[in-house]
Amino acid sequence: METAAPRVDTRYESARDAGRERPVPGETRSLVALFSDLFRETSTLVHQEAQLAKAEMSEKVSEVGKGIAAIAIGGAITFAGFIVLLIAASNGLAMMLPEEHANWLAPLIVGLAVMVLGFIALAMGKHELSASNLEPSRTLESLRRDGELVKEHVS
Repeated sequence: METAAPRVDTRYESARDAGRERPVPGETRSLVALFSDLFRETSTLVHQEAQLAKAEMSEKVSEVGKGIAAIAIGGAITFAGFIVLLIAASNGLAMMLPEEHANWLAPLIVGLAVMVLGFIALAMGKHELSASNLEPSRTLESLRRDGELVKEHVS
């Protein structure tokens, strides 16, 4: 007596999930196959998370570079303002004699304006380097979701 091959539903033959065939309903898989799939998928997940972390940290390094550049520019502007203020102070000391005050007042105003701009640039650079800007938030969120997904499947 000839036995017929088991009938396979064609809907399940063509179904794919991330490049893998879905198991046919009623099909039992061995424990070794399940652990093999678990290991492969875990490895893939860890690799993808590492790639995400690498990309995100690359972005953060770029932001740190911008922050450092802003601090350097702010420092240079502040230093220029300090030089101008020193010139104004020396002109002011020289003007202790009863002469026109315009010779020292103009450099003083310019020096203060340059210093204000320098402090603004320093504050912007400091903000770029704040800890919240450096946190790999997308990676942490993805890891949190992955942990929740694993907990769901384990329980």
